[in-house]
Amino acid sequence: MTKETGATTDPQLQQFIEIESQKQRFQQLVHQMTEVCWEKCMDKPGPKLDSRAEVCFVNCVERFIDTSQFILNRLEQTPRTRGSFSETITD
Repeated sequence: MTKETGATTDPQLQQFIEIESQKQRFQQLVHQMTEVCWEKCMDKPGPKLDSRAEVCFVNCVERFIDTSQFILNRLEQTPRTRGSFSETITD
């Protein structure tokens, strides 16, 4: 029995791997967002979150999500833009 690679990979396995990869990317994003916002908003940890820190965290998380979404949208457009640009150069 020989082991084949490439096109014969189980589609369910591929889907599972993709889902797990998405989970990992999401967890990394949450970790990064937590680290950035904590450094920005938390002066001195205490037993209670004051209103200034709370507002700062909310704004930080919203900006982080907005920025991440903007970058993802830009990256999705990049291959199309590059293709058009390279086609223009070769014409």
